[in-house]
Amino acid sequence: MAFETGEQFSAATRNAMGSSGTGLIQFTAATARSLGTTVENLAMMRAEDQLKIYVYEYFKPYAHKIKSLEDMYMAILMPRYIGEPDDAVVFRAGTLAYKQNGPLDKNRDGVITKAECCRGVRAKLERGMQPEFVRVI
Repeated sequence: MAFETGEQFSAATRNAMGSSGTGLIQFTAATARSLGTTVENLAMMRAEDQLKIYVYEYFKPYAHKIKSLEDMYMAILMPRYIGEPDDAVVFRAGTLAYKQNGPLDKNRDGVITKAECCRGVRAKLERGMQPEFVRVI
């Protein structure tokens, strides 16, 4: 969620790359509809409520498949890549999906692998685990 919201953890976060993505895990309009809501409704929710209701419901079908942080992120970005190897090609140049995710192609080879998709997510996790960000409750 830190990656998807730019560390704001806001239910109202909108996608900066031109998709309808909204909220804690960037629900698209189609995904919101499949969960019985809209991105507009999601954007008006408290983050805690969006997490407890819609993020929870979204992840239910994938729960038994997720084995790593990378799989968790693939559940958000491209669920069909859950369980695939890190070198699996997720996006190719010349597609809208590549254009929307182009900044992930750090080596500019025209393909974005699962590893490239997840690099920023892993960096956010490592940053978030630093002592200054960890609170004991």
